[in-house]
Amino acid sequence: MLRFIGKRLWDGGLTLAALVVLTFFMMRLAPGGPFSKNRKISPEVLENIKAKYHLDEPVWMQFARYVRGLAQGDFGPSMRFRDYSVNDLIAAGLPWSLTIGFWAIVVASLVGVALGIAGALRRNSAADYLAGTIGVVGIAVPIFVIGPLAQAIFALRLEWLPVGGIGGGWRSLVLPVLVLALPNIAYISRLTRTSMIETLRENYVRTARAKGIGEPRVILRHTMTGTLLPVIAYLGPATAAIITGSILIETIFAVPGIGRHFVDAALNRDYPLVMGITIVYGGLVIAFNILTDLLRGWLDPRVRHG
Repeated sequence: MLRFIGKRLWDGGLTLAALVVLTFFMMRLAPGGPFSKNRKISPEVLENIKAKYHLDEPVWMQFARYVRGLAQGDFGPSMRFRDYSVNDLIAAGLPWSLTIGFWAIVVASLVGVALGIAGALRRNSAADYLAGTIGVVGIAVPIFVIGPLAQAIFALRLEWLPVGGIGGGWRSLVLPVLVLALPNIAYISRLTRTSMIETLRENYVRTARAKGIGEPRVILRHTMTGTLLPVIAYLGPATAAIITGSILIETIFAVPGIGRHFVDAALNRDYPLVMGITIVYGGLVIAFNILTDLLRGWLDPRVRHG
């Protein structure tokens, strides 16, 4: 198991290092620069600004300087938000992105697994049709349609929840969490249903039933592990995707997460801010994938030796 953990950590570290290198040089290769849109700046002032941010140095020297700061936990100053460092912007926005993403994956996991189990145990029943309907809606209808529709119904018409922002406390997070969770409820429910139907057909489950073990015990002790393995494999990338993919949700519901900063930084060539958010997002994706592999390896020894 220790060798398995070490290999996953090593692979994750190499992946993150490759992400840093690729992102840094791809940003420099993109046309334009942080100050190319500002035509009011004279050439002399522009040169001074570039010297301040070390943009007048060779690219390899800029990269070495950035890596040295990164090793000290410093993402550098923001070129657009000049009164804030990248660390300040990430520290202010990341908790909101993590909060929405965490509760969205919790809701998606609980509801999706419950619907999938109900559909597998009661095939062609009302519960099965309900799970199928949610699956179709969650997969077919995009978030940018569901979000405004939820705002129009639950905020403007019924006035149950705030339209957006964070002024309403926990009530402000209900709609973003539910809208972000809906597509994953669809995927998890269908995956759970298919996996449980296949597991119920396994010989060891039939043997357990033949021994007279009660149905609840068969479900909990014999089928759940096999059922949840594909779900756990999906949850790792899905969790990272939910947290890093909440950019659209943050825009629709005016949540001050780092997703909005990422879009703004990319459009304005704010190199340090793009790098900082990319590294944070990439680190989260890698970390959740490693946790998923470790959990699967603990539940199924075949994964560790595969």
